[in-house]
Formats: sequence, C-alpha cells, structure tokens
Amino acid sequence: MELEDAPKQHYSETEKQDVFNLTLDRDDAKDLVQDTYLKAYRFIESFQKGTNAKAWLFRILKNSFINDYRKKSKEPSKVDYQEVETYYNSEEVDRQITPDLRVESLKDMIGDEISNALNSLDVDFRTVIILCDLEGFKYEEMAKILDIPIGTVRSRLHRARNLLKEKLKSYAKSMGYNNA
Repeated sequence: MELEDAPKQHYSETEKQDVFNLTLDRDDAKDLVQDTYLKAYRFIESFQKGTNAKAWLFRILKNSFINDYRKKSKEPSKVDYQEVETYYNSEEVDRQITPDLRVESLKDMIGDEISNALNSLDVDFRTVIILCDLEGFKYEEMAKILDIPIGTVRSRLHRARNLLKEKLKSYAKSMGYNNA
C-alpha cells in the first residue's frame, strides 16, 4: 500500500476492531484514527518510501494512544453528577447503566471468556497479542510499530500468551482440553 492511498482507504472491520480494542470506546477510536491521519499528514516527510505504510500509520496510532492514555491516567476522575442523580432517582436502580464494553468489543470474533481474558491484560501485552495473533504482523514489523527491540516483542508475546493461558486454564478444561 502506498502512503498516498492510505487516507483514501477505509479501515477494514478487523482494523476498526483492533483500534476499538485499544480504546474500548467507539468515539475515542474514531478520534484516534483521525489524529493518526493528521499526524501522518503533518510528518509525511519522515515516511520512507518503499517501507510498510500500514506499519508506519499503526506506529503513529499506537504512540498517540499511549500518550493519550498516560495523559488521561494523570487526570483526576470526572463524574457526571447529573447522570448519577438521575440513575439513583429512577425506579430501576439495580439495572446496569453501562455495559462492559470490553466484552462487547470481541464478542463476534471470539468467545466471552477469551475476550474477557484478553481485555484484562495490561495494554502492552494486549497490544502484542492483537498485532501478532489477530492482525498477523511479523515480529520485525511489530518491533518497528511498537518502537521496541525484537527481543522485547518476543518476550512480551511469550509472557502475554502465558498470562492468557493461565487465565483460560479452567475454561479450556471445561471445554474438554485436558492438557491445558
């Protein structure tokens, strides 16, 4: 894919799902994609022709996500008191206001237990699983996207898979996989 074609191409459902898996919010995912294209346009001269444009764009996206995540994690929590008041004044106080979006994010692709386990991983581990096992990137491409050494990619992927294995051990046994 040439870089000039990238903004014209629409994200596939899988790519949209991957961005959503990072943000866990549809609006934030759309904002992140828009921010990525804006930064790519601003820094187009840093793109090297003949290299993987998709990997370059994903690296911008990932860096933007991490920067926003760090910025938001330092902000104090915000509460919409009007929403809280409306909720507690309603007759259906025991109903759930917001569904678990992490469960919703992967429900069409994988089962609830697997999506819950994947979404419970730290963002670094979740990212390498998504890039490698869901998106199919090679280790070298992942290292460039994440701006980390290839050894770190392998290490994170190994640790992420082991964490998933532990989280899914009882589920695997219940599904008849006794060697898990």
